[in-house]
Amino acid sequence: MRQIPTVTVAGVPDPIPDGLVVLDVREPVEWQHGHIEGALHIPLMQLPHRLDEVPDGQALVVCKIGGRSAQAVGYLVQQGIDAVNLDGGMIEWAGAGRPMVTETDGPPRVV
Repeated sequence: MRQIPTVTVAGVPDPIPDGLVVLDVREPVEWQHGHIEGALHIPLMQLPHRLDEVPDGQALVVCKIGGRSAQAVGYLVQQGIDAVNLDGGMIEWAGAGRPMVTETDGPPRVV
């Protein structure tokens, strides 16, 4: 089995550089409560059908803790896309105090 390319939050530049797309593969309710600003939202189960929406360049793939995003990275790499998994997902992102936005009236949070 191939190893999934992975990076920790500390290894992600702040701010996120141009050319690095953040791909959030969580479910809509998770996305609505808090996500990385500018991220592309494609839930994991929709990814094969929406692959053409993933822009060229490297993709930083995120979910809540890193499991779904690891599956997505495995798939994307098989499709020839340069993708890396965020170790610890949005839990680690929020825990590191990195910025998030929300689609709700409350403060951004990871659900």
